[in-house]
Amino acid sequence: MKLSLREGAQRKCVKTPLGAALASILVFAVVISTGCAAPERPTYNASEADRAQISGFENIRTHVDDPRPPASTHDPWKPVILKDKPTMLAISGGGSGGAFAVGILSAWSALGTRPRFEVVTGVSTGALIAPFAFLGSDYDEQLRRLYLSGKTRDLIDIEWKGAGIFSPGLLKGNALRSNVEQNITGEILRRIAIEHRAGRRLLVMTTNLDTQRAVVWNIGAIADSRRPDALPLVRQILIASASVPGIFPPVSIRTVVDGREIEELHSDGGSSAQFFTLLEHLLVAHNDQAKGQNLHIYVIVNNALIPEFAMSRERALPIMGRAYGILLKSQTRQGLIALYNFAKRADIDLDIASIDQQIHYSMLNPLSADYMRSVYHIGYEKALGQRLWAKYPVFRVPDRRLENRR
Repeated sequence: MKLSLREGAQRKCVKTPLGAALASILVFAVVISTGCAAPERPTYNASEADRAQISGFENIRTHVDDPRPPASTHDPWKPVILKDKPTMLAISGGGSGGAFAVGILSAWSALGTRPRFEVVTGVSTGALIAPFAFLGSDYDEQLRRLYLSGKTRDLIDIEWKGAGIFSPGLLKGNALRSNVEQNITGEILRRIAIEHRAGRRLLVMTTNLDTQRAVVWNIGAIADSRRPDALPLVRQILIASASVPGIFPPVSIRTVVDGREIEELHSDGGSSAQFFTLLEHLLVAHNDQAKGQNLHIYVIVNNALIPEFAMSRERALPIMGRAYGILLKSQTRQGLIALYNFAKRADIDLDIASIDQQIHYSMLNPLSADYMRSVYHIGYEKALGQRLWAKYPVFRVPDRRLENRR
């Protein structure tokens, strides 16, 4: 199995300043997508996409919209429940806002009340955090170094060939790949495999750009395969999940169908959903199907759900950037509403944490160290003071007067 980041086209195109390019993200890519073409991939159709498998691996991924849960004789997807109420932790996307989750995890450890989650899931920046959250408090310091050292700015490695705008990504992606390779080591994979064999599950979501479908990868099952290509596959999945479309290049994962090798393009899981808890057929299950799910779900949203006022500039790129932010906020809110309604039907305990303060954030400086430290301390202090979790989605600044009446 060969995995690679797709290289950009070799034609020369007009250069664009980083700030304007970042603000344009998705819309600009659509407008100019015919300007330069990336190297051709082997063509395949939707039927072949449904049957494609990772060579040498079995039952390691499923689609969020699959009407049937993945199954096998040993069922590596179903956690082994050893306590009355199993717990799940879902860590959302949010870029540099991932420092919020790091603060929560650190405070949880300090309090000594951090659960040993049966299931941990991650999307986008949450995918980079999830392996360490899964392995426990021993990795809190490593997470703090990743998000608070200021070195995340090194991830901005501009793709000057074609100014990036005619390439698969505005950034080359080499720095992101190096970051993942340095932190996701063979020892990390070995420990994930041990926890998987103990019945715990680590899941990460990517988006297949070809099929427009969200893919959930069973990282523990991959780790437990003991295959020599397990580590590079896990790294590529994490890179793909964190690769914001248009900013970082998508990841090419080679699969096999009918004896023929094809390449799938996987990108940011946040393009499909900002967090993952359950397959879609479960979320829309009737009451009789939903009942009896004895579960406690914690969702960490590494973003603000509350409206954040800012005067919009009457220019195309700032308007595009502002609209994109609104889209992500709305997507997250709708996902939480669906989960909340399901939790009520199924008598599931649900706790939601999100950034409930307006912290200055600039798309021209998306990896600001000041922003990351600010949201880290919000998560840490609120978790430490036990003022963090809400039992329902909160989309406005909390009104303490109303809270006191409940």
